[in-house]
Amino acid sequence: MQNPASVAQCLRQAQTLGLARVDAQMLLLHGLQRPLHDRAWLLAHDGDTLTTAQETTWQNALQRRMQGEPVAYITGRKDFFGLTLAVDARVLDPRPDTETLVEWALACLPESAPETRSPRVLDLGTGSGAVALALQHARPDATVWAVDASEDALAVARANATRLNLSVQFIASDWLSAVDFQRTGLFDLIVSNPPYVAEGDPHLAALTHEPLQALTSGPDGLDDIRQIIAQAPACLGPGGWLLLEHGWDQADPVQALLREAGFEQVQSRRDLSGIARCTGAAWPK
Repeated sequence: MQNPASVAQCLRQAQTLGLARVDAQMLLLHGLQRPLHDRAWLLAHDGDTLTTAQETTWQNALQRRMQGEPVAYITGRKDFFGLTLAVDARVLDPRPDTETLVEWALACLPESAPETRSPRVLDLGTGSGAVALALQHARPDATVWAVDASEDALAVARANATRLNLSVQFIASDWLSAVDFQRTGLFDLIVSNPPYVAEGDPHLAALTHEPLQALTSGPDGLDDIRQIIAQAPACLGPGGWLLLEHGWDQADPVQALLREAGFEQVQSRRDLSGIARCTGAAWPK
C-alpha cells in the first residue's frame, strides 16, 4: 500500500486479505485512537489519510489478526453486556454467547426487599470478570463473589472491577475448594463458564493465543463441569440455582449430571445461534 493510506484504502486492504469487515473496522479505529464502536466515523472519514504512526499501528494490528490473535487482545478491550472490559492473553476473550448465561442468571436472581438480605451470587472461573461484573452492574443490590484458580486472571478481573467501580469480591480457589461459605453465606446463584473443550478437539488449533487451561477439560470436555456439580450443593441455599455454560453438543450430558446429583428443574437455554449453550437447575428447597 502506498503512503499515505486513506481509511478506505486500509479497509480495502483488509478485505483483500479476507479479514472480516467488523474486525478490520475495530482494528482501524484502535489505530486511530477512536472508540471501537464508532464505525459510523469511518464512513464519514473514509478519505482521511493516516499518519505514519497510525499506519504502523494499523499494519501491526493487521498482521497480528491475520495470525489468529483475537481482536480483543490486539485492542486490549472487549465490550460485554454493556461494559467495556480490559482483556489480554491472561484471560479468555469474552464471547457474545456468554451473555446468554448473564441474562438467565439475572432472571433467576430473587428480587431484593427492605426486609430481606441481598441476593448472593458466585461466579466460578471468572477470567476477566465479565460475568461477575455484568451481574454486579445490573444488580447493584446483589453481593457478588468471583473465583478463579489463576492469579493472573484475578489480577485482570480486579483491575476491571476497580476501573468500573463495581464491588465484586474476589477469591483465589480451584472451583469451590477454597470458598468459605460459612463466611459468605449460602449462595442463591452459582454461575460458571468453565473450560469445556475436549482435549484434542480440532477447534483448539484456532485458539492458540488463548490460555489452554481455560479451554480444555479432559477427554470429553466435562471434567470441570463434573467437579462443579459435585461441589455446588454444599454452597447453594435451598432453591438456589446452578447455571453452566458448555459446548454445543453437551446439553444432554450436563442435564444428566445435574439430575444424578439431585438437582431439580433441569433445563437448558439457547444462545444467539439457537444452540443449547447453557444448562442449569435448582437445588431442592
